[in-house]
Amino acid sequence: MNDKSTTFDAAKYLDSQEVMAEYLSQILEDGDTDELLSAIGDIAKAKGMSQISKDTGLGRESLYKTFNIGVKPRFDTIVKVLDSLGIKLQAIA
Repeated sequence: MNDKSTTFDAAKYLDSQEVMAEYLSQILEDGDTDELLSAIGDIAKAKGMSQISKDTGLGRESLYKTFNIGVKPRFDTIVKVLDSLGIKLQAIA
């Protein structure tokens, strides 16, 4: 028997702004920083890292590294990426 397994890639399913926003909202509810950064990375991959790189002025390679688990990126980097994705974070009381 030849079982082949593949790694799940969330970026393949992030095909609209609404889906991306819901994905981030669910991750934010959990409050896990690594998951949040990974989710932003998934969305950036779905949009295209080359385009995000052009929009933000950040290197494509450094963007990939930014969203690895355990990395602690600067807040301004995250804001630049979210802006380029057309995603705004909002605090609600």
